[in-house]
Amino acid sequence: MSKSKAALTGQPHQEDGDTPDCRAHPEHYRVGRGEQGVLTVEPYKGELLPHWRFKTPEDARASSQKLLEMFEDYRSRDDFVGMDMARKFIQMGHTRARRYANYPGGRKYDKNGEIRERQIDEEKAESAAIFEKVWRQVREDDDYLKRKKAHQRAYG
Repeated sequence: MSKSKAALTGQPHQEDGDTPDCRAHPEHYRVGRGEQGVLTVEPYKGELLPHWRFKTPEDARASSQKLLEMFEDYRSRDDFVGMDMARKFIQMGHTRARRYANYPGGRKYDKNGEIRERQIDEEKAESAAIFEKVWRQVREDDDYLKRKKAHQRAYG
């Protein structure tokens, strides 16, 4: 995959097509937009995914706090890629909980490709709000934003 395509997708690849270890090779990581690459960037996916839950507000509270702790741990180890991946999992907690809050089973489209009518699930909406608060906190963090700009300047 070419460097420009990797930059567009946010998914890291080496010239031979293998997915690199982005902790060992942060130069292969592209920030991407939103949640791009969240389920492809290792070793972070393996570290963060087991803690990502949003089914109930209690799950969302525990999960968002654990992911925030991991964000701070990555910061303490000067690991921007880990910080950004934790941010992506937190953001994904919000977006997925919101999707399930709006549509039963998380299915926005019916079998004909038409958008289904929203049926708000208040419990999932609360889960989404819990993640949204933490997501705002990390995405507006001054240190995170400085590190993001530095990473983008250094690696694209």
